Amino acid sequence: MLEGVNVVLGVSGSIAAVKTVELAHELRRQGAEVRAVMTDSATGIVHPWAVEFATENEVVTELTGRVEHVELCGVDGWGDVLLLAPATANTVGKVAAAIDDTPVTTTATTALGAGVPVVVAPAMHEPMYDHPGVVDAIERVQSWGVDFVDPRIEEGKAKIATEEAIVTGVARAAGDRPLAGRHVVVTAGATTESVDPVRTLSNRASGRTGRAVARACYVLGAEVTLVHDGPTVPYATVESVESAAEMTAAITDVASVADALVSAAAISDYTVDPADEKIRSGQDRLTLDLEPTPKLIDTVREAHPDLPVVGFKVESTGGDDGLLARARDLLARADLAFVVANDASVMGSEATRALLVEGDDHREYTGDKQGLGHAVAAKLAGKLGDQPTTSE
Repeated sequence: MLEGVNVVLGVSGSIAAVKTVELAHELRRQGAEVRAVMTDSATGIVHPWAVEFATENEVVTELTGRVEHVELCGVDGWGDVLLLAPATANTVGKVAAAIDDTPVTTTATTALGAGVPVVVAPAMHEPMYDHPGVVDAIERVQSWGVDFVDPRIEEGKAKIATEEAIVTGVARAAGDRPLAGRHVVVTAGATTESVDPVRTLSNRASGRTGRAVARACYVLGAEVTLVHDGPTVPYATVESVESAAEMTAAITDVASVADALVSAAAISDYTVDPADEKIRSGQDRLTLDLEPTPKLIDTVREAHPDLPVVGFKVESTGGDDGLLARARDLLARADLAFVVANDASVMGSEATRALLVEGDDHREYTGDKQGLGHAVAAKLAGKLGDQPTTSE
């Protein structure tokens, strides 16, 4: 996600600075090179040696005749993006006022003047985060094009965002945004049909691929709506659904304001009329009458014939030839932008192998699902090209 990106990490004196070591490790795991700058207050919370160990680079704790702030974030400087994490109320206020009395604030002023992208991950007590002056400072800094990764409000504290949220924000700020101005709707995971108040019918889909696609679309600049039966995520507005009918209804509602739909969910093909009470166990035989569910893609295509739609096709037999044939059948029947086809054996796993099918051509992808998400998002960006957005 961050391959080849140079991240300057500015650490200020919040107790959340103790998380800096693991954050630096995660940035590097995603491919970034990291160099850190620390305030004096931050060095009292986490030792610079720990940060040096995490980044494998010397840590800047004071500015010298080397003019480290210019070396890192000046015009033609080393850094591709400046990440302030954690950023205290004090640091945010100083950045807003261009006050340069710490290595971090001086580096921030330099970055803003040089046009280096800046990402801020605040961390402080909740009353400080709600202070009118802090709110004004955040809004002012945001007006300069700085991206904020919102904190988690818990236990009266505005806790620093998760590593996933921060890394995603850095990737979005540091890279190209070919999906900027686009609204992409993504479905993910399994749907579940109720049999009775206790039992359900579902499938083995984990939702990893759909969430990876949603995250990648956000990184490429899109506004993302994720429709799934799962948790909230920092990179999308989540519409929570359980059944196939609920997912279809949610997509129908949002499709009119979408620029594209990526239908990655494993939607139930059959449903059942649920019993009002728990079906008693111990019966020798139980028969359930299954009824087919409406096909989500067909429903959307009927209502929105011009909406670009990416379909997913999963099969358990037939090998690549059978998979390609069925993917091309779906491609033609529903007039899809392209189809992502894979074998059912990858469901629930971290790794995957998929065929990206468009017309008579196809491309194979092998790797982790995060990488597949980026491949799908990049291909979607190419398909949308210069098409007008829904807001135009």
